[in-house]
Amino acid sequence: MSEIINRVAQSNLITFNLEDLYPNGRRVLLDIKDWLHEGFILREKEFRKFLEGVDWSFYQDNYVALTCSTDAIVPGWAFMLVTSKLAPFAKKVVVGNLADLETALYQTILDNSDISEFKDKSVIIKGCSNKPVPENAYIMAVCKLQQVAKSVMYGEACSSVPLFKKK
Repeated sequence: MSEIINRVAQSNLITFNLEDLYPNGRRVLLDIKDWLHEGFILREKEFRKFLEGVDWSFYQDNYVALTCSTDAIVPGWAFMLVTSKLAPFAKKVVVGNLADLETALYQTILDNSDISEFKDKSVIIKGCSNKPVPENAYIMAVCKLQQVAKSVMYGEACSSVPLFKKK
């Protein structure tokens, strides 16, 4: 009987796991609808007065997604004003939902990632994760990695899908 050889373990593939880049911290969806008159009308004076009474320290070291869940027309400056209050406390603030927040977090992380270790290597972007890695993060990862990698695949080493191969 011959010895079983694990060819996956012996391969030169390097795994790029987006889950390893997942930033820890609480995510908060901050809906400003309750700060509007009847949930629909932004009255500047009332809005500003309400913001002065908020305990912004509640958002210390949180990632915050600002939204308005009603069909109110919210001027851009309103979200900017809320952000100016959150900025000293929150790690990051975006306008949108929690998925938009995750995408923005990964955009920042990937933009600032040193990928030199993947130069001229065969890289596989790990497909499964236990953390909420947004689909856009995979798109951003393949764009970034194909700048330096010899090849980029997706999935697991035993069953990967080729995405890119340098010519």
